[in-house]
Amino acid sequence: MLRWLARPAEWCLGRGCGGGDGFLWHAELKPHASGEYSIAVAQANVKLEDQGQVVTSPAATFVGVYDGHGGPEASRFLSSHLFPYLHRFAYEQGGMSTDAIKKAFHAMEEEFLHLVKCSWLKQPQIATVGSCCLVGAIADNVLYVANSGDSRAVLGRRGYDGQEVVAERLSNDHNVAEEEVRKELTEQHPDDSHIVVYTRGVWRIKGIIQVSRSIGDVYLKKPEFARDPKFQQRVCPIPLKRPIMTAEPSIREHLLRQRDLFLIFASDGLWEQLTDKAAVDIVFKNPRAGIAKRLVRAALTEAARKREMRYTDIKHIERGTRRHFHDDITVVVVYLDHHKHGRQPKLGNRNSFRFTNAPVDIFSRSSDETDHQPLRLNLAMDGAVY
Repeated sequence: MLRWLARPAEWCLGRGCGGGDGFLWHAELKPHASGEYSIAVAQANVKLEDQGQVVTSPAATFVGVYDGHGGPEASRFLSSHLFPYLHRFAYEQGGMSTDAIKKAFHAMEEEFLHLVKCSWLKQPQIATVGSCCLVGAIADNVLYVANSGDSRAVLGRRGYDGQEVVAERLSNDHNVAEEEVRKELTEQHPDDSHIVVYTRGVWRIKGIIQVSRSIGDVYLKKPEFARDPKFQQRVCPIPLKRPIMTAEPSIREHLLRQRDLFLIFASDGLWEQLTDKAAVDIVFKNPRAGIAKRLVRAALTEAARKREMRYTDIKHIERGTRRHFHDDITVVVVYLDHHKHGRQPKLGNRNSFRFTNAPVDIFSRSSDETDHQPLRLNLAMDGAVY
């Protein structure tokens, strides 16, 4: 069993650590196995529901973006538990694979379900908490992108003319705003004419939720919760006949090529404001240092523009109230360099998955922190022990 011992190496003291832009934190530029990366997060909710992390070793790079809803518990759970499972299954199989990723998602879903079953009578709201889960893994010059929910991974690659950059989406949005997702749900539930309804300005499953896949949201996957009289009285009055959501990820495998320049992993808080092409153009046309923060600021500027405000106005709005203007936003930009120069890191053997002294950035709040404490930025890990 893989065991991680994470230690906090730096604290952001007060608002605006790393840039002074209200509830915005970032790491400008750090090395990873295939190049450099930048990470940033902006808080809109009273409790930050987004979590983001990057874990590197000499042979591989892993990125996680977890967009929570209904509360921060599921996204925090993912940031603490998903990568150990992923490393364990990849180690057992001798390397990264789609099967190892599927097993990690399944293990996370089962472990969170166990947590809910143990605590929901005292804390019934926990059964309604969930999180989108976007994972990227780079190993042996191959990129794996796994997604459950509507966070998104976009590749920036050089066009064939060598001058422009092209945006290529590498993940599927499991959101009923997409006609294909609505059609899929309708076909799966032919006896339910209200499986997807348009309410409060958007499409929602049973009028409740927009995403069709996630980790958590147990009451929408285990009908016994939704049918329980106590649960209906205290949390949700809608009884369900059968599951209406799943944790199954869509997974894409992509061989990195010479013209692949960088990757953008982000929660939907970014993509609600910027198109894939706009985000890719920003990364392509600007310096690397602080590029994730630049993307977040561009999204906030667009959110302000929609409300006929300026960025300088919106950045001073308190968390909670800010949610009326934009969502929590997490962005990770990963530059792809080494594979272009014949320096592809090779896994070689299972020891490549021993992340001894592997650096990690985790933007998160611990469950025992108060709402008034600053955001913790974990910068290092003590190691991994099998």
